[in-house]
Amino acid sequence: MPSIEHELPLEFVRTQPRFAPDLLRAVFGVATPDAPAVLGSESFAETGPAELRCDATVLLGDPAAPELGIIVEAQTAYARRKTFSWPAYLSTLRARHECPVTLLVLCPDETTARRCGEPIAMGHPGWVLEPLAVWPGRIPPVTDRSEAREHPEVALFGALALLRTPADDARAREVIRCLPEAIDAVDRDLGAAYYDYVGSRFPAAAKKLLEETLKLDDYQWQSEFARNHRSEGRAEGRAEGRAEGQAQSVLAILATRGIAVPDWARERITAGTDGDELRRWVQRAVVVDGIDELFR
Repeated sequence: MPSIEHELPLEFVRTQPRFAPDLLRAVFGVATPDAPAVLGSESFAETGPAELRCDATVLLGDPAAPELGIIVEAQTAYARRKTFSWPAYLSTLRARHECPVTLLVLCPDETTARRCGEPIAMGHPGWVLEPLAVWPGRIPPVTDRSEAREHPEVALFGALALLRTPADDARAREVIRCLPEAIDAVDRDLGAAYYDYVGSRFPAAAKKLLEETLKLDDYQWQSEFARNHRSEGRAEGRAEGRAEGQAQSVLAILATRGIAVPDWARERITAGTDGDELRRWVQRAVVVDGIDELFR
């Protein structure tokens, strides 16, 4: 089963395809078309050869005649095999849509990104593929609240750079002050998963800073998920409402991913009252391939 570290960055792309061209422009200066972004097929099956499947594909412009295709891969570690499959992804997508293509690789840290970004010599003179590998530290920090609401996935992914930033760093404080805006702007069905993903990877000092910032600013949440989250630790009578909200998040994520939920599973999810268990289900809902895996 894919890990949450692998799947959540991809969920940013699947939820908001503009995340991919936003990163290409902000980090690598790629002049992407100012056109609508939609998801394409991850499958590159052709007649005869075995199927190739990338993590995500984004098409800019008319899906029938796109101006640019972006292959998005999430790598938690360097894999030599990818140096052979990545060129195949790009050439197949280019032939299928007859448009330029770009490879964007999402990595958790600089070491992984540097390995994944190493040039791939194709053998033909002058034909070298240089993957565009990005890690949170390469993303310009989002310290403007309106920008965080406009590009929440960029703000959330970039915030992971705080894993190696001192908690008393002034810029870190500004980034954290923008996180509530980013989480608030995300659809409530994925808000819990996004929050848990970012929060679970923060060091203790950054988590404490986030909590202190929210208390100091007395942030007024707008989304239903966030309001439920903010109420944690208050009156016991509101615990049931929080559990219901988390259960609905699990069901919504499964529905979005096309995973069937039989009646017995729906009853078990909606009857859940253990906050820790419900949070685990929210995280697993993003990565499982079938309903049985949710409860393992």
